[in-house]
Amino acid sequence: MSTPNGFPQHSGACVTQSTEGGAVQDLHAKKAGKAAKKEAAGNGVLTFEDPLSVGISLNETLKLLPDELKANTKVKSVTPRPPRKPRLERAASLDEKSWRRWRRFRTSQESLTDPNETSSSNGSLQEASLSPPVRGRASPCHQCCQQNSLHSSPDASEASPVGKSRGGTCDLGKRASEISSAFGGLLRGKAFAGGKPRLSQIMPARPLPPMELNMASHTLRTANRIDSDCMDYRHYSQHKFGRVSSSLSDTRLHGNGMVYDNCSTDSMKSTFSLLTPIRSKDVRSRSYLEGSLLANGALLGAEELSRYFPDRNIGIFVATWNMQGQKELPVNLDDFLLPTDPDYAQDMYVIGVQEGCPDRREWEIRLQETLGPHYVMLYSAAHGVLYMSIFIRRDLIWFCSEVEYATVTTRIVSQIKTKGALGICFTFFGTSFLFITSHFTSGDSKVNERKLDYNKTIQALTLPKNVPDTNPYRSSSNDVTTRFDEVFWFGDFNFRLNKDRETVDSILNQNPETDVSKLLAYDQLTSEMSKGSIFKGFQEADIHFRPSYKFDIGKDSYDTTSKQRTPSYTDRVVYRSRYRDDIHAVKYSSCPVIKTSDHRPVFALFRVKVRPGRDNIPLAAGQFDRELYLIGIKRRITRELQKRQEQKDQKSSSVCSIS
Repeated sequence: MSTPNGFPQHSGACVTQSTEGGAVQDLHAKKAGKAAKKEAAGNGVLTFEDPLSVGISLNETLKLLPDELKANTKVKSVTPRPPRKPRLERAASLDEKSWRRWRRFRTSQESLTDPNETSSSNGSLQEASLSPPVRGRASPCHQCCQQNSLHSSPDASEASPVGKSRGGTCDLGKRASEISSAFGGLLRGKAFAGGKPRLSQIMPARPLPPMELNMASHTLRTANRIDSDCMDYRHYSQHKFGRVSSSLSDTRLHGNGMVYDNCSTDSMKSTFSLLTPIRSKDVRSRSYLEGSLLANGALLGAEELSRYFPDRNIGIFVATWNMQGQKELPVNLDDFLLPTDPDYAQDMYVIGVQEGCPDRREWEIRLQETLGPHYVMLYSAAHGVLYMSIFIRRDLIWFCSEVEYATVTTRIVSQIKTKGALGICFTFFGTSFLFITSHFTSGDSKVNERKLDYNKTIQALTLPKNVPDTNPYRSSSNDVTTRFDEVFWFGDFNFRLNKDRETVDSILNQNPETDVSKLLAYDQLTSEMSKGSIFKGFQEADIHFRPSYKFDIGKDSYDTTSKQRTPSYTDRVVYRSRYRDDIHAVKYSSCPVIKTSDHRPVFALFRVKVRPGRDNIPLAAGQFDRELYLIGIKRRITRELQKRQEQKDQKSSSVCSIS
């Protein structure tokens, strides 16, 4: 079927055209009304609200059509008819309805999306608004968008001048991206003839970030926290740096200078990860064992140190105990390792043992079980019956260098190495540590022999070996203690009190608890240190505890045997620092509740200043005794379960009485 103009009639969509006398326009305006609009919308017919502009719009549209398409196009004058009765159709299921709603929403979203842009559609609308708006041009309408008439550009009209109500879906889907640019211009220019734009203007809520900071998409940037290690933020954080922790809020991050722009603020609000992003070029160029000599941004540098220790002070627990070779170990070591006076546990635990128990592994397991899962054993060494174990907080093992040790034997004749020294050293951040435990010659009058043991130890300990000295200009080849920043020397020094047993007992009975100054006046070690003949440059905290030697095993009384040994301060902890006031003694005491030996354990708590370092040292790479860790934690869990079971049994048991 064809029209009088010779154009073929299309069943999918029809276009009304004005005649010479304008009768068609009047007939449309008076008789069609709302019913004609609904009928046209139901049949996929595109109508115009202003009938006077129909002829002009069609003529301009036909001028833009190719010649071949003009030859095959026919225009039919449509006479409005009353609405037909609704015919029965197949009822759509819930799945079909939901799919249609989703498809309608999807199509409306695609029409506003420019595939040439990787970000949101805001940029495409802004770019499209620069082009001049085009008025009076109409394009076919998709079935899903038939309620909102869509105006297109001349390019869109040339591509699909006349479309079908159902068959034109694919064509419109392909041209959606091209329409969106012109659609943005229409919104900005208000190109609707006599109408208002249906969509409000979309503007960004805040200024867009600089292009050089958009290294990745917004999703990837918010998956990690942007940190000062990145080159973009290094220059900003150098003069304004604060402590950074994974628990910091956004306000504190702003105050600490860790936020560079709005984009980095959003990236710190991630709920997926708090890890610092690492650049590929940094991984390629940097060695994590022996890397850059610059402290800025280094693993052991100032920024990393300030995160964990804002005041740059760490807590160290140092203890010594002569176990007298007893096989029996204390049931509970909590009072020894975790005293109740300080509120917090320490960052590092160093325990030296003389005449240790035969089962050294069992002793280390007991230590791990007591300290719990927050600590790991960084290193342990032995020299005969001299043991030393170093435990450190689990999250600090990455900042330790390789651990080295050396031993010295002071009694050559003895087959069993009961007398001598054991030293362990490593560097933590930029501060080098040396821990020495010793067992000097015993005897009340053998002071000179003990001084010889000291001199032999400082000359024979060959440390450090591979780890470089942090300050070689202040080191001496004749004294190992001068090659480290912080030195802790502890053990059974065997220095006695130059007084008889009766006098010592009378002083202890007069001042049973704290005032032991009268006893220290007879102490051999205090006298020799004041003369400078031993432990040169070392200090000792004030003593406010009773002598740690010699007790009856399992009792609080001193030696009641026939030998009647004089109580003495044989177990001591002394310290030395390269820099003044780097070591502050917090507590110095003994543990009287452990009675399995004739010696009481002696411990000291210190606050030690740590300096930042450089990545020019061989790191320990986070190594620790994993097997010991698992065994200790398993025992701790088993012990807790047994306690709960015992408490449960006690509550469930009851005594019944018959009256």
